[in-house]
Amino acid sequence: MTEIRFGQAINRALADAMAQDPSVVLLGEDIGGAGGPFGVTRGLLKQFGPERVRDTPISEAAIVGAAVGAAMTGLRPVVEISSWTS
Repeated sequence: MTEIRFGQAINRALADAMAQDPSVVLLGEDIGGAGGPFGVTRGLLKQFGPERVRDTPISEAAIVGAAVGAAMTGLRPVVEISSWTS
């Protein structure tokens, strides 16, 4: 079995889910071009486009609210909340 890092496994799982289901969308801070704070979403913007990989404002409440609204319309949102601790 090939060993990969945890973040790479999440990236592959997200890519697989998005490839299988066009209703899966990603929302979060700097997840598009930057690939998220830990690189978990790296390459997904290029692969699936800006309609399905959305950068959001820096507001966790707004991100979760947008995800709830998206889910109510039939989308399957995946949210990345950046968590920095000191």
